[in-house]
Amino acid sequence: MGSINIAEKLGLITEYWSPRTVATVNDYDVRLVKVQGEFVRHQHVDSDEFFLVIDGELTIRMDDGDVTLRPGDLYVVPRGTHHQPVSAVETTLLLFEPSETVNTGDAGGPMTATSTPI
Repeated sequence: MGSINIAEKLGLITEYWSPRTVATVNDYDVRLVKVQGEFVRHQHVDSDEFFLVIDGELTIRMDDGDVTLRPGDLYVVPRGTHHQPVSAVETTLLLFEPSETVNTGDAGGPMTATSTPI
């Protein structure tokens, strides 16, 4: 396996809120995603969720207060914590989560996307 150029892979992503897997580490996916607007409020009962902002700005709304991330910032939402990612501008993220994790967690619905390799 050769190296992976993140900028090149992000250039292939055309849909918002639809993560793409760029690598797998044991049972975890390294995923890239472009986001803009509001995502569904949800939780992941069995897993933490790792967010790293590559470009743009992301706010994670939570019951205990919002967390705002800018390029280079990362945050881990603890398992079982309801959260809602929101971004006023196009934002690119790197996610690191178990391969079986569904983006909408327990909420389901029309924003559910299966992470596919890119």
